[in-house]
Amino acid sequence: MTTTVVASAAKVHSSVVEATELPRLIQLTDNLYGAAFSLMKLLPARYIIDQAEAAGTLLPGTPIIETSSGTFALGLAMVCRLRGYPLTIVGDAAIDRELYTRLTMLGATVEIVEDTGRPGGIQGARLARVEELRLLRPDSFVPGQYDNPNNPAAYGAVAELIGGTLGPVDCLVGPVGSGGSTGGLAAALRLSDPTLHLVGVDTHGSIIFGTPDRPRMLRGLGSSIHPGNVRHSAYDEVHWVTAPEAFHATHELFRTHGLFMGPTSGASFQVAAWWARQNPDSTVVAVLPDEGYRYQSTVYNEAWLREQGITPAANPAGPALVEHPLDAPSTWSRLLWARRRFDDVMVPGAHA
Repeated sequence: MTTTVVASAAKVHSSVVEATELPRLIQLTDNLYGAAFSLMKLLPARYIIDQAEAAGTLLPGTPIIETSSGTFALGLAMVCRLRGYPLTIVGDAAIDRELYTRLTMLGATVEIVEDTGRPGGIQGARLARVEELRLLRPDSFVPGQYDNPNNPAAYGAVAELIGGTLGPVDCLVGPVGSGGSTGGLAAALRLSDPTLHLVGVDTHGSIIFGTPDRPRMLRGLGSSIHPGNVRHSAYDEVHWVTAPEAFHATHELFRTHGLFMGPTSGASFQVAAWWARQNPDSTVVAVLPDEGYRYQSTVYNEAWLREQGITPAANPAGPALVEHPLDAPSTWSRLLWARRRFDDVMVPGAHA
């Protein structure tokens, strides 16, 4: 099927942020649409800064300190560079050389921390360092993407775009990290249709939805902490996908539809395409968070994949349905979360 782009009227934008913060809506199959962002985290970065300026908590020249090893760091660096705020990013080894270069060219100071083995893993170590820096600079501002309610609130604009262009949506599928995009989009879309089915995409080794904490090859989604912006009771369904499966879906998204996206987009596409096939009469939207240029030397590089012992491959059997997160096998798994609180799901023997 020919991929269709749902376009909006052209306009002159005041900055690259305004020009690129909203997604393109692209029809992938008869009932599946992709909300394809160039850099999704640019939207909450800009919105959080806007709200802090409006509240008077962020004054000209105020130093900004934040933790991120991915696209939120880049989005925040772009906004801070355009508005003149000095920025310090606390990250880890997931900040590759290319991202480090882009951050520093935008004027950000980048600190790399290591996992100290304390609870919360590397994300806990990063947050601890942010707190140390905040105490050293009491005049600073910390956006706090994991807990700041302005992160999910930023996606109201995307919900307006989706609703105004596609009309009613039956199912929203997206990767879960900070919880901002899926939680914020679902909350806004449910104002007009409370029955919207929300599917969160996670990976094994992430504790967000209750699997044991361990190293994760698939980055950009999942977490070693419980972000405050993840409202568990919003999710109808959760999928855990593996790196080989998600990387294959990432390649397939480009081969089939020409969408050169990152691995979190591949993971979202993998689950959304399956859900759309199972529910052919439903309108499904997949959140595709960022483009693939950062991953040319990794996910799109055969030599790197061989070095990691990864062979991208589809899982034709689809997800294994489980009744508890601790029952999830090490392959693609699915749990009917049923809008329950985390503690209610984690009770031994709990089922939807």
